[in-house]
Amino acid sequence: MRGWSRLRDMMAAALFCLPVAALAQNAPAAPPSSPPRPDLIIGLSQFPTVLHPSIESMIVKAYALGFVHRPITAYDADWKLVCMLCTKLPTIENGLAKPEASGGMAVTFTIEPSASWADGQPVTTDDVLFSWGVGKHSQSGVANAGIYRAITKIDAAPDKKTFTIHLAKASGSYNVLTDFRVLPAHIEKAAFAEPAEYRKRSLYMAQPTNPGLYDGPYRVTEVATGSHVTLEPNPHWAGKAPAFGRIVLKTIENTSALQAALLSGQIHMIAGEMGLPLDQAVSLANRLPPEMKAEFKPGLVYEHLDVNPAHPALSDPRVRRAILMGIDRRAISREMFGGKLPLADSNISALEPVYTTAARHYSYDPRRAAALLDEAGWKQMGPGPRRNAAGQALVIELGTTAGNHSRELVQQVIQAQLRQIGVEIRPFTEVSRSFFADKVTKRTFTGMVLYSWFGTPGQVPRSTLHSAFIPKPENNFSGQNFTGYANPKMDALIDALDAELDPAKRVELWHQLQELYAEDLPALPLFFTTAAFITPNWLKGLRPTGHDAPSSLWVTDWSSSAGIAAQR
Repeated sequence: MRGWSRLRDMMAAALFCLPVAALAQNAPAAPPSSPPRPDLIIGLSQFPTVLHPSIESMIVKAYALGFVHRPITAYDADWKLVCMLCTKLPTIENGLAKPEASGGMAVTFTIEPSASWADGQPVTTDDVLFSWGVGKHSQSGVANAGIYRAITKIDAAPDKKTFTIHLAKASGSYNVLTDFRVLPAHIEKAAFAEPAEYRKRSLYMAQPTNPGLYDGPYRVTEVATGSHVTLEPNPHWAGKAPAFGRIVLKTIENTSALQAALLSGQIHMIAGEMGLPLDQAVSLANRLPPEMKAEFKPGLVYEHLDVNPAHPALSDPRVRRAILMGIDRRAISREMFGGKLPLADSNISALEPVYTTAARHYSYDPRRAAALLDEAGWKQMGPGPRRNAAGQALVIELGTTAGNHSRELVQQVIQAQLRQIGVEIRPFTEVSRSFFADKVTKRTFTGMVLYSWFGTPGQVPRSTLHSAFIPKPENNFSGQNFTGYANPKMDALIDALDAELDPAKRVELWHQLQELYAEDLPALPLFFTTAAFITPNWLKGLRPTGHDAPSSLWVTDWSSSAGIAAQR
């Protein structure tokens, strides 16, 4: 969340064309006989407003960070957990993970010996310990604080590279440290002196081009808010050398303008993680020039409606069920997306091995929806929306990010369909920067918001569904439970799922979680979407993952088959 996570607006008047021939200023000098490394300009439909690895959850941020920051572990394109910053994945079988008498676990990782920040400082256990302190602090504002608070102690070895985490309880995901993001202590420690102010003072916010913030194959060298982020090679990267001398992440929030920029040569590709909605991508694929291709990747992108339980109607699960039954999701998928979007019953995709068909299904049934609204006390008393006994009208705001043409159309369809059962929807759009920072993260939306999560295979949804992770001022808006959902049964299921090691028992717990989700509807499930990657034929090695680990994490596998890409 990581996320899944998100969206776009109307046509930009002028498209900014960036130069594409400059080489990275700090890249190691190439031998005289070597051709210069080409540039790559990638089109995105959102701007990564925050580059801090642990604060706020946006798909576009995860994509940008994939080039410049290494998670300790990640799921790859084959959905296998692999080391990114560590040398060997700890398991019980190889002895690097051990149960403890207390009921917890000790899990040992070793940081890659050559791992360095882009200012030349090595990545060490000092960074790990500092990051743990930030993550578990109640005022730090990190998105997924649960992973840090589950750790009771970290032992650092004298080599400054090996560390052992002690988990309070045994966990089936004991070796998944994808969301434990290592921060540079030598850069960030001063900013964390006052934890409540850390969100504002972190150098990821105040000085995002500081090279010491990044330990990936690239580093951020320019941030033009709302326009583009420029990446250049990390001169201290010791892994496989990246093929491109500069990567520009160009934001064009209007998806029609994004297509025009691709076809006119102002950008080389459109990222599947945060590019075109499926309907526009399918249309574009049918008219691409022969030197370009489209790849469609189904995955764990959960399209849904978050609801505000403080709304006088949405606090009642009968109303939430009525709204879901009043939306003809199958027709939306068929008419807008060619039937390519499978309907969601909960937050778990049918692609996951733990998926169950036993969870409650909600078919389009406007008569039953109307009966549920009557039962909940919202009566049709004449023209216009239903009203309750106090005379309040059943009016609900529905927001999404500006510029996503498909989502704006979905808003309109939902508005028309729900009007038929007496629910008045008032749609609004907002630029992604403020939509996620304020409306979603700070939970200021009054009704419902439409966006998506990019899921992690097998990830227990503690941060999004457990009541301990509701963002609020007291915890500096830490957590991802944006609906404020609080059910002791769900909390107990999540706790049990986290602690269970037996695979068969874990599957049963997963089934119970999906069934409870479908009953309570903390969010209204719509679809699981398909990501569209529009790339030039000369770009090789890009593998979509279908989940929240972006393809950019493996940028060193990307290459230009022609040596230097044609600059169009």
